[in-house]
Amino acid sequence: NDEDKKYLNEAILCLEHGLNRASVVMIWSAAMHLLKKEVEDKHLHNFNAEALKVNTKWRLAKTTDDLGLMKETDFLDRLENIYLINKDVKKQLQECLTLRNSCAHPNSLKIEKHRVASCAEILILNVFKCFV
Repeated sequence: NDEDKKYLNEAILCLEHGLNRASVVMIWSAAMHLLKKEVEDKHLHNFNAEALKVNTKWRLAKTTDDLGLMKETDFLDRLENIYLINKDVKKQLQECLTLRNSCAHPNSLKIEKHRVASCAEILILNVFKCFV
């Protein structure tokens, strides 16, 4: 959809201009948006039930914005628990999330295009190709 295309186009533009950290942040955002949309469209009931098992204070999500209230690490755990992703995919997504977190906050981390490409490859193969 148009929203996902915007994120991906920004990620590509960032990469083309050598903004490697920004590219990681944008491609991660696009992947998370796609996963949240998948949950909202097809798995919301199961997701909410699983979220309530873990946190009795969870307010039932109705939209992608509601899903965004959950920490991304917890969101990935819930996706595994409802069998939307398996443990190996979750592990790879967690590594991309760790990189995204490092890229999104001020620090001295430097990364090159091949590291961005590695993260992008994981997201393309395990999110974009699976949930489009």
